[in-house]
Formats: sequence, structure tokens, C-alpha cells
Amino acid sequence: MKRRIFTTGIAATLAAPLVRAQQIPTQPVRIIVGFAPGGGTDILARAIGQKLADMWKTQVIVENKAGASGTIASDYVAKSPADGTVLHMAHINSHAIVPGLQKLPYDAEKDFQPIALVGVTPNLLVCGTMQPARTVRELVDLCKKEPGKISFGSAGNGSAQHLALEMFMLQAGVKAIHVPYKGSGPMLADLIGGQIQYSFDTMTAATPHVKNGKVIAIAQTRQKRAVGHPTVPTMSESGFPGFEATTWYGLVGPGKMPAALAKRMNEDVNKALAMPDIIERLNASGAEDGGGSTEKFAQFMQVEQQKWAKVIKDAGVKADI
Repeated sequence: MKRRIFTTGIAATLAAPLVRAQQIPTQPVRIIVGFAPGGGTDILARAIGQKLADMWKTQVIVENKAGASGTIASDYVAKSPADGTVLHMAHINSHAIVPGLQKLPYDAEKDFQPIALVGVTPNLLVCGTMQPARTVRELVDLCKKEPGKISFGSAGNGSAQHLALEMFMLQAGVKAIHVPYKGSGPMLADLIGGQIQYSFDTMTAATPHVKNGKVIAIAQTRQKRAVGHPTVPTMSESGFPGFEATTWYGLVGPGKMPAALAKRMNEDVNKALAMPDIIERLNASGAEDGGGSTEKFAQFMQVEQQKWAKVIKDAGVKADI
């Protein structure tokens, strides 16, 4: 377990309105992250955490509880005090995909109080430079010509990358080989080396290899093109209208957290998301369209849970035993 503490002075506390002091915890606040330090979820949690520490005039501790696709951290938060001292950087895996794959010790909807969506990142459909199909249409034709022989890597069974592939196969009416890895790093190494052919990988992980020319970006998986890849067409533009397979992050609290406290925190998260240095950090990670109300985030998560549960059912995806 790793921790990092952001500290600020307390001199300005007395100047804060009394209502602010009553609603925001005065003791340290922990943001629990379900992945190792250095990943996209962790990076964004630390950036937001530092801004909240400045605004709340208290310590904000980012604490990593990695494992089981982020669900260990989620279960911990679901059972934590609901006074605002324990928050969670929720992730598509722990709050939309894994709940459709297996029974969990928490309810992804009832056991969490949404605070704010932090950002949505597209996946990139990528291949190594030696692969022949360089457009979505060419790839579909290749998969139809060689059914069940074209390989797609992912960061693991049941990962966001894996489910993007399953959605692609369902919509294209093709079969391919899914090759799960223990993370994007080893998967991308094999993609570059030609051991596997294609992948839907996170923009954060794939972009450095696209920029240095070792990986070809064929398409991206949101309805609009990301700022960081303005020349890469979307799947919708490539013949798959409505195709949306993303990675997203958002701040939540335990389910019994008072709605008024969540809304108060939401105000400050929205302020942080509008700060130039945070916008720059989000853009570097490919994370866009964060912010909005607690209700907007709740509705977003509900739609995501339903969408991926259907893909999992229709594709017959099974959890690792």
C-alpha cells in the first residue's frame, strides 16, 4: 500500500464560511484508488486531490489498494464511514464491467454516492506497423476472410479493452482471437513485436507508441474525436454508428454519504476541473467531458452498467475463475 499526502496550511480555515466548515470534513480525507501508483486513475486522483486539499484546507491522502480490477478498493469504500473522510476514484472496471461479470460484495449502484465525473477517455483501435489492415473496413474484411484467426490483445479478461473487442465483434458480425495480458505494457510490447495483431487499448497507454510511430492508430471509440488525436476517425465515422467504448473515472463516496455533502464536494471538484493546469493534465491523459452534477454522474454510471451488462450477456463473456 502506498500513500501520498497533500498538505496545506490552516490559516485560511477561520475565514471560510461557517457552512463550509460544517459540510467539509476538517480531518484528513482519503481518496482510495483501485490501481497501482502511476496509472491513469492514480494520476487523475492525485491531481484532483491536491486541488481539493488547497480548497478544503486539510490533508487529502491518495491511497492505493490495487487488485481485482479495482474492486478491492471499491469494496473497502462501500464499507467505510460516510462522513466524507473516505472517497473513491471509481473506474469503469469496478463500477460498470465487473458487476456484470460476477457477484461482488458490494452493489455498484446502491453502495456509492456519486460526486462528480472526472473524465472519459476513448480507447484506440491500434495495430503494429507490419499489419495489412489499416482501416476499420479493411479489418472487418480481414476478420471475415480469416474467421477466428485474427488476434486482439487486451489488458486482461473482462477489462475495458476486452469488452471493446467484444462489442466490435458483435456489431461487425465477426470472430477473432482474444489474447489477454496482465496489463497494457506487455500487451503493447507483443503488438509492436508482431506476436499479436490488433488491440483496443486505452488512449493513455497507446498514445506514446502512436506518436513514436511503432503503433498505428486505426480508430477511436468515442462519438467525437479526442483533442489529442484529431486525425484519427471514430468508430462511428468508420461504419459503426453509436459505437462507444471508453475508460472513465469519477469521484464517489460511500452510499450513505449525505446527498448535500456530495453536492458540496461536487462544487469544488467542478472548480478544480476548470483550472488550466488540471485541464492540461486531463488532456494529456485523453480524459474529457468531466464535471457536471451528481445526478448527471449517477445517470452516466447507470447507463454504462446496463450497456456493458448487455454486451457481456450477448457475447457470453465469463469471468476468470
